[in-house]
Amino acid sequence: MANPLLITVCLCVGTYFICGIPFGLIITSLMTHTDIRSMGSGNIGSTNVGRSVGKVAAALTLLADTCKAMICSIAARELVTATLAATNRAATMPDGTWGWIGGMVVLAAIVGHVFSPYLHFAGGKGIAAGFGAIIGYAPLVAVGLLVVFLGLVLTTKLVSAGSVAAAVSMPFWMAVLYHALLHVLISVALASCIVIWAHRSNIVKLLHGEEKQFSFRSSCKDK
Repeated sequence: MANPLLITVCLCVGTYFICGIPFGLIITSLMTHTDIRSMGSGNIGSTNVGRSVGKVAAALTLLADTCKAMICSIAARELVTATLAATNRAATMPDGTWGWIGGMVVLAAIVGHVFSPYLHFAGGKGIAAGFGAIIGYAPLVAVGLLVVFLGLVLTTKLVSAGSVAAAVSMPFWMAVLYHALLHVLISVALASCIVIWAHRSNIVKLLHGEEKQFSFRSSCKDK
């Protein structure tokens, strides 16, 4: 039988380096020949890209950041199914025998995005990467996160409020929808804490009523 610890370490390290790829920086550089870190809030995520560059760049960044983590999460489940779970995919779910490995991969995806090895351990705020990883690991939780996020963003136009609320709700959805085991909930709670920490400046602005409502830049030529 394959070594579960070795497989987990390899999956987490691979996920960390893949999810550390700063697509917001790459896409903005290709489209505008500028560094997104010198624009707006300086963040490489799709929200700042949308505000600073425009809809197309934001959509591409969101898609890339989501897909990189989703692919890692799906690939991890398939590998664990083939090597440890005797082709029983149910065992890789949050309430399954090997579900804790998927929880670790979700954590690694968020850590990679927030602390990118390619940007001196700086990065985005983990929302798109975390959402992508959850899609591949626990899709019902992804639906719950989307409901919370959109519910707040559509009513307040505050992306940070929706992001923080979704992060806070993630362990709850995992427990209610999948009856996740304790070690899975710990991994997910840590991932949520990292996302909340990455939004610490936004939280301060929200508390003081200073957070700006989201709007797209009309075009790249308006700089």
